[in-house]
Amino acid sequence: QVQLVESGGGLVQAGGSLRLSCAASRSPPFSINLMGWYRQAPGKQRELVAAMTSGGSRNYADSVKGRFTISRDNAKNTVNLQMNSLKPEDTAVYYCNARDAFGLDYWGQGTQVTVSS
Repeated sequence: QVQLVESGGGLVQAGGSLRLSCAASRSPPFSINLMGWYRQAPGKQRELVAAMTSGGSRNYADSVKGRFTISRDNAKNTVNLQMNSLKPEDTAVYYCNARDAFGLDYWGQGTQVTVSS
C-alpha cells in the first residue's frame, strides 16, 4: 500500500509563508503522472490548488497564482508547495495527491494550514 506523508502545515500570520512537503512511503506499482495539492475548508468542497505533471507542466487555481509554487522530484516521488503571501482565505486542510498512469489516485492524510488575520 502506497502512502503519501505530508509535512509543513501550521499557523501563520497573513502575509507569511509556509512550505508543504509530501513523499510517497514507497514507489507505487506504476509511474506517477500527476502530483499535486488540494485543499478543503470547513463547509466547502475539496478544490485543486496546484498540480504538476511528470513532464513539468504546472496548473494553479486562480486564487493562488503568483503566490504559490509547486515543485516535484520525479525520481523520489516527492512534491512540495511553497506558499507565500498567505491570506486568511487560504486556511484549510491541504491534501497531497498522486495519480498513476492508470488514473489511480493516492491521497495523504491532510495537513492543517491556518492563516490568522
